[in-house]
Amino acid sequence: MDFALTPDQHSLIAMTERVCADFGDEYWLAKDRDGGFPFDFHAALAKSGSLGVAMPAEYGGAGLGITEAALMLQAVAQSGAGFSGASAVHMNIFGLHPVVMFGTPEQRERWLPPIIHGEQIACFAVTEPDAGLNTLKLKTMAVRDGEQYVISGRKIWISTAQVAHKMLLLARTTPIEETRKPSDGLSLFYIDLDRSRIEVREIEKMGRKAVDSNLVFIDGLRVPVSDRIGAEGRGFEYILHSMNPERILIAAETVGLGRAALKRAAAYAKERIVFDRPIGQNQGIQHPLAQRWMELEAANLLTMKAAWLCDNGQPCGAEANAAKFLAAEAGFQACETALLTLGGMGYAKEYHIERYFRESMIPRIVPVSRELIMSFIAEKVLGLPKSY
Repeated sequence: MDFALTPDQHSLIAMTERVCADFGDEYWLAKDRDGGFPFDFHAALAKSGSLGVAMPAEYGGAGLGITEAALMLQAVAQSGAGFSGASAVHMNIFGLHPVVMFGTPEQRERWLPPIIHGEQIACFAVTEPDAGLNTLKLKTMAVRDGEQYVISGRKIWISTAQVAHKMLLLARTTPIEETRKPSDGLSLFYIDLDRSRIEVREIEKMGRKAVDSNLVFIDGLRVPVSDRIGAEGRGFEYILHSMNPERILIAAETVGLGRAALKRAAAYAKERIVFDRPIGQNQGIQHPLAQRWMELEAANLLTMKAAWLCDNGQPCGAEANAAKFLAAEAGFQACETALLTLGGMGYAKEYHIERYFRESMIPRIVPVSRELIMSFIAEKVLGLPKSY
């Protein structure tokens, strides 16, 4: 059992930190205030080769695993970029995993290099307004018409749809009442985001203004059969191969965010003098910060275990979900404690922690709720009756 990072992994982290150093706190403060996708940051990571960290080498990627992707995105968040930086590239790191696994050689050649080189941005369209986490009940339909599908429906909380060129889309090709089981009849497509047939409406939200979230309306979009990934009706099976990597990467990013908050809080606690002594000398300040560090490190260990299992082809659903749960809670607690350590200054934008605190709510909500994770663990790990 070896917990040490390899020299190559250390080099990857160092390279990511060098890229992020050119995009400091004031950059992300401005993005949080004014919005606007961080195209220059995305381009810098693409130039460094980071966007292809987990993509096959034959298409221009680094050919590494989810472990390295987690370390890279963790370094992005930990730099102070937080979820504004990590979410700008998050989907492009893991989202096309179904293409790698189930796409044809022609599809991989057509779709992977533009993502790896930063020439295109992709978004991930699964969630719907009326279905929520009940993916099997989604209503977006793709109806076969010769060598095309005609797609209509709605999606919600689709990140980067304002700027994306492509969309990974899950739609029903067979009505649920005509399938043997609800997970049948869903198909996965990788489509051009044709704005003459796709309307994108941005949702104003609490944080992460730099990375848009949207309602998406699809009306009679014609998609060639060649843009379908794998066999018709097996899309839910394919999309599952992205879910565990996504949970692992979210967990790693959240640990990075929590570490960034703790670093700021500890620095402030050493410098802030009240009653003729630094507040960091008081155990009432020390102990909560120390506890947050322990919680983050424990979550990180499970995150790295889940990544190792994923990279070695072993079942990792329980570990990936648990890592996301624990990291989300630890990250939120770390950001809250950091804000309280600074007191009133923690509420001030110039100290950045209030931005981290707002962003720390994201992983508690997405891509799956805390409650559904606990239900999953109860059923799949503890053998209790299914409750949902």
